[in-house]
Amino acid sequence: MNPSYAEVEQLLLGRWPETRLDPSLDRIAAICRLLGDPQKAYPVVHLTGTNGKTSTSRMIDTLLRALDLRTGRFTSPHLQSMTERICIDGAPLSEPLFVEAFADVAAYAQIVDDSSEHPLSYFEMIVAMAFAAFADAPIDVAVVEVGMGGSWDATNVADGQVAVITPIGVDHAAYLGDRPEIIAVEKAGIIKPGSHVIIADQSPEVMDVLIQRALEVGSIALREGVDFGVNDRVTALGGQQVSLQGLAGAYDEIFLPLHGAHQAHNAAYALAAVEAFTGGSKPTPDLVRSAFSQVTSPGRLEVVRRSPTVLLDAAHNPHGAEATIQAVQDAFSFSPLIGVVGAMADKDVEEMLRVFEPVMAEIVCTQNSTPRSMPAAELAELARDIFGDERVSVADRLDDALERAVAMADGGEGGDDSIGSGGVLVTGSVVTVGEARTLLGGAVT
Repeated sequence: MNPSYAEVEQLLLGRWPETRLDPSLDRIAAICRLLGDPQKAYPVVHLTGTNGKTSTSRMIDTLLRALDLRTGRFTSPHLQSMTERICIDGAPLSEPLFVEAFADVAAYAQIVDDSSEHPLSYFEMIVAMAFAAFADAPIDVAVVEVGMGGSWDATNVADGQVAVITPIGVDHAAYLGDRPEIIAVEKAGIIKPGSHVIIADQSPEVMDVLIQRALEVGSIALREGVDFGVNDRVTALGGQQVSLQGLAGAYDEIFLPLHGAHQAHNAAYALAAVEAFTGGSKPTPDLVRSAFSQVTSPGRLEVVRRSPTVLLDAAHNPHGAEATIQAVQDAFSFSPLIGVVGAMADKDVEEMLRVFEPVMAEIVCTQNSTPRSMPAAELAELARDIFGDERVSVADRLDDALERAVAMADGGEGGDDSIGSGGVLVTGSVVTVGEARTLLGGAVT
């Protein structure tokens, strides 16, 4: 008899956490061999980078499904439910199917656990589950996002026909390094012989690392600003209107229902990746317009309520925080903007707060439910040094923080996102945003 979904969650969480790394692919390769190497049963589009991976993955998935291809999508971390990490045809596995996916690999996992110095980690288990579920479906193409890094990430037992490298900044510095060009060496490991690699605009030092890797393995490098890119974008109601330069031609008058210049760039990476995957053939402009108009990216500048407007954004490092703040200023005119911030203790929290300070009138410091979360009082100490005492308040419970921030934003004039009205931005961590989304009634998607 299969365990319940709650039992599967606990069994997975009882394994090594995602933040505990062992630079080896031995265990994931071993379980994949026992499963019949399911990751070789379908072509793979593989994504890495510091920010933008999940949004870009969702866009690629949507475009591929518009081409009548059956897709599997693996992303991490999740916002609200583990089931989000494994999607087939754009939808997360149901809880019963997630349990089945676990049951399908559990016996093989025990063999690997018993024969290895260390047991399979939580992340390795869920990667194996995804690869097996995709083969069982079966799918036509998998869109796979790395968990952390590249070379030693468990997803790298798959060989991507197309690699996508979104902008690289500093995150997970304790694990990957404290300079982008060092991090780029690890992320370049997903570039495989004979593949195409879609490279976002990068600093010269990072670009050098990526191009060198592509040359070494015989991969065709396609660069933003040279081979593809964003020709134009204007803010529109509910998102933006963009014109993209693809590998095979220009695509104009595309409505993208997501906010921020960074999402326009994510759309350019996604379009180029799909063009490269299909051999450079040009999808019709109508197909591209239709696909992008349907894109969603929960927890990425997502409006979850009005009067006052509450925005959720999963920025969790300074690079992501800068993109978020630019997008808020571009798409909204909040007065005041109240921040609800809960961050992980192992992040560059002080620098994130410095990015938020010029835009947030006041900040409510809170924490999420995980042990890695920085205590709200500790976060508030950092915030007071940057915002000043009078602009900082503390709420240990996220629900209390949300209630307080909404009341503060209601002090603005009006109740929508027009000029002179207040708004709330919940940010600082994927977990914080996911828990807020659940509290505010957002469905798992």
